[in-house]
Amino acid sequence: MNRFAIPLALFAALVVVFAVALKRAPEKQFVRSALIDKPAAEFQLPDLMNPGGMVDSRNFKGRWVLLNVWGTWCYECRAENPQLLAIRKEGKVAVLGLNYKDEDEAARQWLKELGNPFDAVAVDREGRVAIDYGVYGAPETFLIDPQGIIVHKVVSVITPELWQKQLLPLIEGAGK
Repeated sequence: MNRFAIPLALFAALVVVFAVALKRAPEKQFVRSALIDKPAAEFQLPDLMNPGGMVDSRNFKGRWVLLNVWGTWCYECRAENPQLLAIRKEGKVAVLGLNYKDEDEAARQWLKELGNPFDAVAVDREGRVAIDYGVYGAPETFLIDPQGIIVHKVVSVITPELWQKQLLPLIEGAGK
């Protein structure tokens, strides 16, 4: 019995330490990326909603852009969709989708069922543009200012609270 007591006690102590550290970790959804305060990578990719067309990121310069990396295989992307619809409806930013490593038809069907929150959807089948942005999963979202500079990177679902308390103040405060 004693030979298991010490390892079990150490394991329990580690669990407690990690739980407290995770709970206290500030701003877990923001990742201080090396790309913040740097120009956003430019791209020209196929347009999901307009077969044969292209999405050119340069067309979004001059306005705030929320670049959202998503895929139909991403459970959290489904949960995030209603908030992205609300953000687009507000009209304060262009919402640009980057469909990451997905099937075109599945992605079109997904948007048809849930609603399309995007001003345009670029198709990144191989994930090459995602690599330029340092993406390692979905959803990930980048807030890009009108000059084309990455202001923030969010690695989580965009919730109404996150939008209202974190991202929107960055956009509205920029003019001051």
